[in-house]
Amino acid sequence: MLEQEKYDVIVMGAGAAGLMAAGTAAENGARVLLLESMPRPGRKLLITGKGRCNITNNSDISEYLRQIYPLPKFCRPMFNRFFVSDTLSFFHRLGLMTLEERGRRVFPQSQRSMDVLNALLNWNTEGGVEIRYEEAVQEILLEEGRFSGVRTRGEQRYHAAAGILACGGRSYPATGSSGDGYRLAEECGHSIRKPFPALVPLECYGKLAPALQGLSLKNVRIELWVDGKRQGSRFGEMLFTHFGLSGPIILDLSREAVEALEQKRKAEIRLDCKPALDNTALDARLIRELGLHGKSKLKTMLKTLLPLSMILPFCREAGLDAEKFCSRINAEERRHILDSLKDLRFELSGFRGWNEAIITAGGIELKEVNPSTLESKVLPGLFFAGEIMDLDAATGGFNLQIAWSSGFVAGRSAAAAVKS
Repeated sequence: MLEQEKYDVIVMGAGAAGLMAAGTAAENGARVLLLESMPRPGRKLLITGKGRCNITNNSDISEYLRQIYPLPKFCRPMFNRFFVSDTLSFFHRLGLMTLEERGRRVFPQSQRSMDVLNALLNWNTEGGVEIRYEEAVQEILLEEGRFSGVRTRGEQRYHAAAGILACGGRSYPATGSSGDGYRLAEECGHSIRKPFPALVPLECYGKLAPALQGLSLKNVRIELWVDGKRQGSRFGEMLFTHFGLSGPIILDLSREAVEALEQKRKAEIRLDCKPALDNTALDARLIRELGLHGKSKLKTMLKTLLPLSMILPFCREAGLDAEKFCSRINAEERRHILDSLKDLRFELSGFRGWNEAIITAGGIELKEVNPSTLESKVLPGLFFAGEIMDLDAATGGFNLQIAWSSGFVAGRSAAAAVKS
């Protein structure tokens, strides 16, 4: 084995949280080694926000706590130390200008995630962080019950007084999120809440979704029902695919859907195509449209209510005769149209895998982590940052803010622990 010189802090993982943790520790006087298992850093960061990098969400803490699972209050101490305004000031200080878009989502002004990564890398290297690539950590080393360093796959040993585990979860494994961090934490005595895909597209039974493949619906409402009970709802945009359902509002409800499916419970998505109209108002509109289009076929009238590509699949699913003249539509058939527009159901059969999941739910049990410092309660000297912990959130920049906040707190706490 090759013995390496000693550092103050070793950071494992050069993703968003790891880069923030390493740079922060260096700014606070620590000599930092950053180890990355992949040939290049920040590969997952590069694909966030469809390559534009949704840096954060400019909402207040109360909104964040509504969007975070499973224990939002765990985040309050870290948000009190480093939150949205701090994130924006930080990136502006690095020369990266930002802009705010719909939903209070914040992106780099250049619309390029590469610029975010480059800003972080330059900050780390200028701060003296030593970065080593293709250095997968195989074992965390202990001495007298404390963190003392790591052994890599190449049998090299690096020693430090503190370590930060920021290896990410299991989503998008091609970016380096292999789940190895869970094994390392377990070997140190930590408990792991079983990881499962979150912010992931959903698969469903039936022919309707595949028939609508590629169609995007905006300003619709969906509800998730599990075993006949309503579990949640979202308003916004969804997308039909060859396997089922995707899009922002589907992804935001996927966490609860995946949990239900893993427990072999019946789960379905109920779609309201006309959420702006209650049943009475929509029925009045149907009566009016059917009267105006009396000499036209049902499929023609439905152009006033649905996208063209949705009309025939909608009629087939609802058991309606698209060729029937509107003047011959009776009250029962009109009620059936109404019910289908307000409550179109898709029974879920499964969910897509890790390759398509944006984030990982589950991870290191939060009860074993000090929320104020993010230091392990099991192994002194070991800290955590980012997705490896049992924290996840809705789409829109919330997850990256957790990465920045936890990276900052872990980096500063680790540097302070070394000094003390």
